[in-house]
Amino acid sequence: MMKQKILFVGLGNMGNPMAANLIKAGYPVQVFDLVRDKADNLIAMGATWAGDIQQGSRQADLVIASLPGPPQVKDVMLGAKGVIANMKAGTCVIDTSTSAVDLVKQLFNEGLSTHVDFLEAPVTNAVDMAVLGRLSIFVGGSEKCFQQHKPIFNVLGEKIFYVGVPGNGATVKLLTNLLWFVTAATMGEALMLGAKAGVPLDIVSEAIQSSAGNSWVAKHDIPSIFAGHYDPSFSLALCCKDLGLINDIARQQGYELTMGALAQSVFEKARAQYGDSAAELHVVRLVEEKAGLLLRPPHGVAWDASQSSTHTSSRIQ
Repeated sequence: MMKQKILFVGLGNMGNPMAANLIKAGYPVQVFDLVRDKADNLIAMGATWAGDIQQGSRQADLVIASLPGPPQVKDVMLGAKGVIANMKAGTCVIDTSTSAVDLVKQLFNEGLSTHVDFLEAPVTNAVDMAVLGRLSIFVGGSEKCFQQHKPIFNVLGEKIFYVGVPGNGATVKLLTNLLWFVTAATMGEALMLGAKAGVPLDIVSEAIQSSAGNSWVAKHDIPSIFAGHYDPSFSLALCCKDLGLINDIARQQGYELTMGALAQSVFEKARAQYGDSAAELHVVRLVEEKAGLLLRPPHGVAWDASQSSTHTSSRIQ
């Protein structure tokens, strides 16, 4: 059976390894990104470069997108030059971006008007799991279309959840991010309590991961804190974007989030201090600066006040 021709749009930290896994699985893949160099490794693996989104969409049986957020998704998907308007009837779009519920519903309805199926499929578990093809994926849209494309999802992910109507995928993805961001911000405070008490930080880390306080965040993020790079695979700008979407969902449902609002304020403070592109765990650096101690095993490293606290992510390791 001939495999679907895929156009993959958006070759960033998540999109590039997902596209690579599809190529390895034998799918014919065209790729497109605003930054041409991001496609170099994929072309070396056998992908072809799409001249533009219109041309690539017309040739594709399936378009997969991995984009920073709703504004970029709108630009790529909508309008006369967008993906949906240029795809053949009976084809499908899978958007793996973390998007807004209202936009997902709009894109689903836009697809209906042109006989193009639209599936939202936001992903989680970070870049390392994207490389391994072990993402968790939350799919909303037509169940029939979802079932037809299970082989694609099985290449990209390990745990695939069909969550129902359009918008549910965004909701599930964002509620998991709420837990991630709240836990990441709190992790710095927990580690600092141990460090200030003089407990070796490797023991603090092991204790956390052997307790009721354990989580995926603890296992994934504590090594990035100890290394001092704060996980550059995800930026503070993206954290703040997602937290805005999280709080928007609650407001649309008629209430306000307490922890969601607090997390957004903390991440916005870190963003103002360190810049949009600073790594997401700079929320922990806020704790380090306030306490005067960098969380570096075995017992921490004294904070050097001579180092500027503003936009330091590119200099401080």
